[in-house]
Amino acid sequence: MGPTRNLRKVLPALLALIAVTAGCRLDMHVQPYYRPMAKSDFFADDRSARLPVEGTVARGDLREDTYFYTGKIGNAPGDYLPFPVTAEVLARGRERFNINCTPCHGRVGDGNGFIPSRGFRRPPSYHIERLRKVPIGYFFDVMTNGFGVMPEYGTQVAPRDRWCIAAYIRALQLSQNATSSDVPAGQKVPSPPPQFRDIGNGATLPEIAPPTTATEGESK
Repeated sequence: MGPTRNLRKVLPALLALIAVTAGCRLDMHVQPYYRPMAKSDFFADDRSARLPVEGTVARGDLREDTYFYTGKIGNAPGDYLPFPVTAEVLARGRERFNINCTPCHGRVGDGNGFIPSRGFRRPPSYHIERLRKVPIGYFFDVMTNGFGVMPEYGTQVAPRDRWCIAAYIRALQLSQNATSSDVPAGQKVPSPPPQFRDIGNGATLPEIAPPTTATEGESK
């Protein structure tokens, strides 16, 4: 009888505690809130959604290096890459170029891609004099913002990849327009050059060897 009598004494307190905690949980579930774009009488502009504080920058999106994100110095395109050109940079540029650019521009950048063969406007060849002379930042800007019938790729291709593509375009231009005078004194270029690959019609693609890594047992 003892335990039963004790339970009867604490039962009201337990029931009261359950009722209180259940009420708190209910309040958390039905607390007032605004649906997106709903009207609010609380603010003077009648909008429930508030604009970010002026100067707010999304995490990881500060973009202090203006040139890296625009390819421009002031209003003019710059003529240098914001990071060193390495074999890895060119290999990445070739990969991204083949994925994003070749449908229109072709594998060697001559404008003979698959899309123009279906009746769409043919883009200019990268190997015309005008485009061989433009600063490299020009290609970055066109990729970022689009030009003519070409859409912008700034939302599809990351900024660093756009720079890698621009570097590879320069490699394509060199591959199709290099002369013997471009070879440093004292060096010979074998024929055919091993760093280029014939793809037909007299055009060649630069072969970019993957970066070598030391194998097990080799000294670094």
